[in-house]
Amino acid sequence: MSFSSLGLSATLVNAVAAIGYTEPTAIQRAAIPAILRGEDVLGAAQTGSGKTAAFALPLLQSLLDNRDGPRQLHGLILVPTRELAAQVGESIRKLAQHMSMTVKVCIVFGGVSINPQMMALRGGADIVVATPGRLLDLIDHNALKISRVAMLVLDEADRLLDLGFSAELGRIMELLPAQRQNLFFSATFPPAVQALADRMLHQPARIEVLSEPLSKPDIAQRAIHVDVARRTQLLKYLILVNDWSRVLVFVATKYAAEHVADKLRRNGIDAGAFHGEFSQGARTEVLGDFKASRLRVLVATDVAARGIDIARLPVVVNYDLPRSAVDYTHRIGRTGRAGESGVAVSFISADTEAHFRLIEKRQDFLLPREQVAGFEMLETLAPPAPDSVTDLVNGGIKGKRKSKKDKLREAAAVAGE
Repeated sequence: MSFSSLGLSATLVNAVAAIGYTEPTAIQRAAIPAILRGEDVLGAAQTGSGKTAAFALPLLQSLLDNRDGPRQLHGLILVPTRELAAQVGESIRKLAQHMSMTVKVCIVFGGVSINPQMMALRGGADIVVATPGRLLDLIDHNALKISRVAMLVLDEADRLLDLGFSAELGRIMELLPAQRQNLFFSATFPPAVQALADRMLHQPARIEVLSEPLSKPDIAQRAIHVDVARRTQLLKYLILVNDWSRVLVFVATKYAAEHVADKLRRNGIDAGAFHGEFSQGARTEVLGDFKASRLRVLVATDVAARGIDIARLPVVVNYDLPRSAVDYTHRIGRTGRAGESGVAVSFISADTEAHFRLIEKRQDFLLPREQVAGFEMLETLAPPAPDSVTDLVNGGIKGKRKSKKDKLREAAAVAGE
């Protein structure tokens, strides 16, 4: 199937060809015709499936068909993070630059001065890609009105709710026109996400491509038992013995990101930390160094790493386990994209074994536990307790929370790595 068969104009078909797209992906084949028919769309698609073009192309087509008179906001795309905003906005700009008409795309997010974004919005915009908080800031400054938006896109809706944007989304919905087209994309659909979709969408076309063989990433998952105090040494060993060219390492805190990156640098491995307290300039610089392979290892927290897209990333390591099964899916999905293969390694300690069993149960998989020679786990695993696994809350076992002394011992062990 070709892009021309999906109902796109010759202008957009030529734009697609100019940036090297040869044939539509599964999500594009299903979503583009439905969006062009004016339907609301509920799409389940993982990052790397081509979903940005799935909503960007019909949005640009709608703009071509309907723009008449002074420029006004036609399409609004809400995303959870600044990195995803930049990624989506640049993808749309690349498509638009090959079109016969000039399309103004504005990318707005928090963490940077609002003044340049207000200046960029002078004279209006055709498409705005925004994080919810900054969008409301701009509305409050009278820099932007969304009362005539024709098409609303929620991208990575599960992340939007995970990051606590439900109140902001509610306020934005009140400011939007009642008559509009809604496009809703999410990799997962927990109850809160489904409830939001039910409120927003009117008889949507439901598109599910996750079960297609071509959309399943080729990711070899590994679970390695290791004591908490030896994780950094094991990480260094695995990087060197496997000759991993680039590794994205997930940790739980800003302190851990800085600490692990510093330890790797002291051992001769080019590594950088990446966390939510970085300025936008620092985030851009570190990501640029990692993408260009000037850094071999990027040690990141979940909040900082959400939304980043790193092409041909071979390895992801869960140094600290994610809080939820959904986060596990998002983390390992950073590798094995666009037909590439990847490796996802999780470090499992005695304290986190029960939590990883819960992740396995929720995601319906089971991994053998490995031991690496020289790094065998000495801590004693707690005996399996089926009831306690289901009582896990935010990474801990109900009734078996760590004491203050246990936490101090663990912090001392990490500091001594």
